[in-house]
Amino acid sequence: MRTNKWLHQTIVYALLLAGSLVMLVPFAWMLSTSLKESYQVFTVPVKWIPDPIRWDNYITTFTGLPFGRWLLNTLAVTVPNIIGTVLSCTVVAYGFARFKAKGKNMLFILMLSTMMLPTSVTMIPVFYLFKELGWMNTLLPLIVPAFFGTAFYIFLLRQFFMTIPVEMEEAAKIDGASTLGILVRIILPLTIPAIITVAILQFNGVWNDFMTPLLYLNKPELYTLALGINFFKSENNVQWNFLMTASVVTMLPSLLFYFLGQKYFVESITLTGMKG
Repeated sequence: MRTNKWLHQTIVYALLLAGSLVMLVPFAWMLSTSLKESYQVFTVPVKWIPDPIRWDNYITTFTGLPFGRWLLNTLAVTVPNIIGTVLSCTVVAYGFARFKAKGKNMLFILMLSTMMLPTSVTMIPVFYLFKELGWMNTLLPLIVPAFFGTAFYIFLLRQFFMTIPVEMEEAAKIDGASTLGILVRIILPLTIPAIITVAILQFNGVWNDFMTPLLYLNKPELYTLALGINFFKSENNVQWNFLMTASVVTMLPSLLFYFLGQKYFVESITLTGMKG
């Protein structure tokens, strides 16, 4: 029995390791290319270790491209998106989880049904709406929708709220706590893993979003990182080593954000859906 268990674990870990290595190959190539001379990028066989190692490629990328402006624009979009999504989804999810109202379940099902709508179906109506509001070539179309909630995040938080015992809220009501006080002082501290999960997912979605900025931004000074890097790639005689350098720098915040919140992310996915 011990031999069979050891053999099974060995096979599983070997397969996981092989899959991880396959997934890491593109990242390794991107990192290697970012440190190469331009003539070494497409050499055959692939030269994984650059010679010489050009650390100054990163300096050239920052000075040769409006990378700082793209970074500031991306932060100006991402930070309000995270705040707006967390606030709006938390309030709505708490209402669905705890309030008793006629037709609440029907409204919840109706909200979930919006997840079935492809983005391509709503893209044109939303585009005309923002155009009539005069929001073209501004960052508002990229920020304002976050303050109206997202169905998936509302569902995620609502399921997490359902795992919290109702008795805790009833005890707080007996002590005179208001609904807002219960939400802020009791519910939110207990739902930190779920909130961090929502923040991580929203950060990755907005930070790497290409389609939405492409639709609403035509001025280069308003470009986000994803749009700016794509614009740089579409130019003639693109230098792939600098493009990979910009891609590495763009990807680092997502990796850092995930690793910092990995513990809470896993805990949230584990607990969500255990009740309700």
